[in-house]
Parts: sequence; structure tokens; C-alpha cells
Amino acid sequence: SQHFGAQAQTLELRDNLSSDVFFKWLNTPHAVLGFWQAQPPEVQQLIEGYVAGYNRQLSERSTLPAQCNDGWVRPITALDLVKLTRRLLVEGGVGQFAEALVAASPPQITAQAGSGAGSFQVAAERMQRFALDRGSNAVAIGSERSQTGRAMLLANPHFPWVGGMRFYEMQLTIPGKLNVMGAALPGLPVINIGFNQHMAWTHTVDTSKHFTLYRLQLDPKDATRYLLDGQSRPLEQQQVTVSVKQADGRIEPLSRVIYSSVFGPVVQWPGKLDWNEHVAFSLRDANLGNDRVLRQWYAMNQATSLDALQATVSSIQGIPWVNTLAVDDKGQALYMNVSVVPYVDAQKLAACSDPRAGLEMILLDGSRSACGWTEDPSAAQKGIYTANKLPQLRRNDYVQHSNDSAWMVNPNAPLTGYSPLISQQGQPLGPRTRFALQRLSQPGTVSVSDLQGMVMDNRVFLAGQVMPDLLTLCAGEVNTALTSVCASLNAWDQQANLESGMGLVHFQTIMEHVLGVPDVWRVPFNPADPQHTPRGLNLDQPAVAQAVRHALQASATRVAQAGLSPDTTWGQVQVVTSGDQQTPIHGGPATLGVYNAMQSVPGEGAKHEVVSGTSYLQTVTFAEDGPQAQGLLAFSLSSDPASAHSRDQTQAFSNKRWQTLPFTEAQIQADPAYHSVQIREQSK
Repeated sequence: SQHFGAQAQTLELRDNLSSDVFFKWLNTPHAVLGFWQAQPPEVQQLIEGYVAGYNRQLSERSTLPAQCNDGWVRPITALDLVKLTRRLLVEGGVGQFAEALVAASPPQITAQAGSGAGSFQVAAERMQRFALDRGSNAVAIGSERSQTGRAMLLANPHFPWVGGMRFYEMQLTIPGKLNVMGAALPGLPVINIGFNQHMAWTHTVDTSKHFTLYRLQLDPKDATRYLLDGQSRPLEQQQVTVSVKQADGRIEPLSRVIYSSVFGPVVQWPGKLDWNEHVAFSLRDANLGNDRVLRQWYAMNQATSLDALQATVSSIQGIPWVNTLAVDDKGQALYMNVSVVPYVDAQKLAACSDPRAGLEMILLDGSRSACGWTEDPSAAQKGIYTANKLPQLRRNDYVQHSNDSAWMVNPNAPLTGYSPLISQQGQPLGPRTRFALQRLSQPGTVSVSDLQGMVMDNRVFLAGQVMPDLLTLCAGEVNTALTSVCASLNAWDQQANLESGMGLVHFQTIMEHVLGVPDVWRVPFNPADPQHTPRGLNLDQPAVAQAVRHALQASATRVAQAGLSPDTTWGQVQVVTSGDQQTPIHGGPATLGVYNAMQSVPGEGAKHEVVSGTSYLQTVTFAEDGPQAQGLLAFSLSSDPASAHSRDQTQAFSNKRWQTLPFTEAQIQADPAYHSVQIREQSK
């Protein structure tokens, strides 16, 4: 707001004022300093080293990219990185409710900030996209299924291609202490996903709950007071002031009040979480108390075996909202759904929640302190589950995960019996999970190229479930407009490769219209057969057949309006732009079961611009002399179009050309472009 005004929007389409108020509330000086003081000396030194390197690089730049030339770029401090880390922590919780937190105001008072109905619609869409924007696939192969008899790992995180959550590829070496390679989010002085001499790991966004809502019973005499165990208590009021640039260029302060109960901040979502004379809603985010996250990844970076990895994750409990899959050079595969989860077991859930609210968001009774989270003294943080109560699985064959619950990580060993806040069983699997299980259920061993092919084959899993029925309906179609769509579907290779035809475009539109139709599946979901159900279109039902015909017509209309011809290929539609250059990008929607998940939005003309999806790719196995790794950073290392590294790996990804990741000093120095630069501390 200070630099660009209150109503301008952030990359997440949040108005600047709401964003600024939220982050000023989140990162109070007390909270930031407390986080910093909780870090062990080695982690503080890592942060200080990152800060020094960033500031030196900034000071040596004679020019900055155009988007950085508005006077707001400045040197950073260690506390800036703390603020950034805390922002990342709440991505799976209160960070999704920023507008609702900032707008919350007592009845009879006008809603605060700039959060109108439109911004809440955007916020709802952003919340629904969270697992798509930050989803992931992972496969860990143990020695029994590996072609070489050595464990193998596929890491395929799906993260934003733009903004402050683009992965950065690097190797960190501290002689005698640390040697690890992989990728991290900007501002973090540790590797998030990667490998070292003896071990490789990756993460996938989990389905566990990392926050709960509380329905507050308000004092009938005052809507800014609530009843807890029969006693009236005032809501805490915190005034947050931000600087706002006015239309005439002046900078003026603007203040908002954030209300909180003992459980957490009050959030107000029109039509969903309304604050009236009787009730209000508080949100408690477990990761607000997680000051262990950097220490956690630093310990993971140093782990030399699955035993060591499992021990450090179980003791520190600093992973915020992701699962972990890993392999080591001893041949086992590991899955851990060990993250920061509120301790609300099934018994407490039954006693304290309203069944009508369902399990999508956990809503507890805020009028009774007995409905607070259970505190286990052996947990690393008050109110969260200990690691030994969370799903973990070691196998010699495989474990896999693609953003479903822990239930079907390996169908030979279902993980069941957990609190719904941890993992829910008996739920339909996502199409990417079903695709992975289909591939992994095939007889024989698995090779590194097989793992890479799971991503690069670009098979559209859902097409295999419905295309026979679609084509059967098409065979009897006489409408000329629809027969053109049917011809494209018939010619389509059921993949999302650059050369795949218009059938893919039509299939996306058809599924958008059809998947929500009641009784659409010929064989509905069966919890006893989750890998193979649901499937088939229930075309014997007239309503379903009619919906499919409407979907065919809608696709014909959309394609005509976009000006796409029948011989258009997917590579001519889905692109990423860097400066004035475009690179065609394969892959497609996760909702269709494309393992190489890509999320793209309408761009110029009929183009679709990639904004999220496959980001850092790595396959790792082990030989006698250490890790054997290949990988790609799909969007390239630099976001500056003028850099030589803004498109190089993107083009390699477009060409499906994996690169060897040099890990040892000998591998690094063998690069023809190798050169060494020594940096010494400047005298003061």
C-alpha cells in the first residue's frame, strides 16, 4: 500500500491493504523476535549468511529488472527472513483467511478494509486451488521393486511458476557439516526437497488439518464479548496501522482493528462465517506456534539414513503442512504424514463439533474450554499430535503420494484408524493417485526411466475411464457442430504432449461440465475398490447423456470463439512467457489425472499461460560412490527475462531433456563452464 496504493492487487489477487494489515498482524515485532531467539546458533548463522549473500549480490547489481525499479527494493535483514518464513508457515491455515481476518468487525459496524464480495469470491477460489497450486506427486521405490536393487525416488512438486514461491535450485556445502543439493523456496537457507550422500526425500501437500475453527457464543449484552464456560470475556482488540499511498502521492497512516478470542483471531466470511449478535468464529492455526521449521529442514539436510530422518522429524516436529517420502542407500522406502496437526481425536470431535459442518473445515464449540486441543506433554508443541500417533510406513516395495489422505499410500498396507483431522479413509482417490497406483501395480521392476516416464508420458488418466463411453455417444451423433468435436476426440492420443491434438482441449471443457452432474458414473465409487472406481459415463441415464451433449456443444462454441482450428496442437495453446519469448509447455490439469500437472490461465489470444504446476523435478538412486541424480527446474532459475537462465531449463523441460545433477566436486569441476570465485568478508 505504501508503494502501490491500497487497492492495487498482489500476485495472489488480494488487495494491498488487506495483505498489509494481515502480515502486520502476523509478524508483530514480539512474534518475529521470539521466532529468531528460538533458533539455535547454527540456524541463525545460516540465516545471516543468506542475508549477507543477498545484500552483497544486490549491491553489485548495476541495474535491476524493470519490475524492481520502483524504489521498494532494499537490503534485507535476518528478521525479514523470519517474516517470510512465518508467511510460509501459515500458507496451510490462517494465510488462506487473510481477507476474512482483516474484514472481521462487530455487527452494526461497517466491514473493514477493502474486502468486498468480489474479494471473497477470489479468496474462495484461491482456497480451492491450494492443493492444485501447491500439490505434488512422489514415488519412493524400495529394493524389492527397483530394477537395480537400489532404492529410487521421484520428486515432482507442483508449485507456482511466478512470485515469491518459485523454487530455487542450489547446493549447500559446509565442509564437515553439510553437503546437500536440491531446491528451496526463496528466503530459506536450507534445502526443502533434495538429496545428500546417503538419502533423498521429497514432500507432497497433505490432507491433514492444520487449523480448526471455533464457534463463539457471544454475550447477549455485547457482541464484542463471548461466553467461555459460562463466563463473559472480552475479545482482544489489536490495532494494526499501515502506511498507504494516496492518489496525490502523500503517505498516510491507516488503522484497522483485529479481534481475537483465546482460540485465535476472529474471521468473518459473508454467508459462511458471519459475525452477528449471537455468534462469531475464531480460527486457531497450529503453525503459528511452529518456530522449529528451519531447524527441522536443517536436520533433514544432515540426516544420513531413513532412521536418522525419521528420528529427527519425530522429535522436532517442525514440518508445517506436507508429507515426506524418502529413500536411502540401504534400499528402503519411507512415507511420513508427520506434520503439525491439532490434537483433536475422534472422541473430542464427536463431543465438540457440529456434524452439519462436515469435515472439510473442522468447526468446534468455542463456548467450552474442554473443546480446546488436547495437550500431550511429550509433543514438541502444545496442542498437537505426537509423531507416533501420525501415519508412517516403511516398505521394501514402494510408497507413493499425490495429495490424497494417507489411506492408500500402498494398497498392500492401508493406513487406517486415524482422527479425521489426520487422515480420512474410504474416500475417493484423486485421478493422479489412481494413475500412480495403476503404473506401480504392473508386474516387474521399476527403473529410473519408468519414474521419469510417469511424468513425461503425459497420460490423461481420466480419458481412460470415460473416453470409450464418449466415443460411443459420438458414434450416434448427427449434429454437424458436435461431429467436429467428436472427430477431434477420436483422433486424440489421450495425452497432454506438445503434439497432442484438439481432443485434449475439448476433453477439458467436457469434463468441466460433466463431472458435477448427479449419478454421472456408470460404476460409482466403491471404498472396497478405490483404485478402479468410479469409472464410465452413465449414459443410460437420459440426464447424463443430455449433459454430455450440452458439454460437447459448449466446447464447440468455446473453441470457435477462441479461433482454434481442428489441427491446433496443445503446444500451440499452453505456453509460458518470458519477456517477449514463449515456450510451449506439455502437461495438463491435475483434475483430469495428468501426473505432470499444469495449471494455466487464459492469456493473450487463445493462449493459456502456465502459472503453476510441475516445478522442481528430480529422480535419485544410489551407487557405490553415492547419489545418481537427474532433474530439472521447469521454470528455470531466474525470473529476469534478461538473464541467460530465464529460459534454459524451461526449454529443456519442454524438450523432456533431464539433466544430470552434479553433486561431487569431481562432477562439478568436470563441467566445461566451471570456474571458481572466492568471496571474502569485506573489512569493516
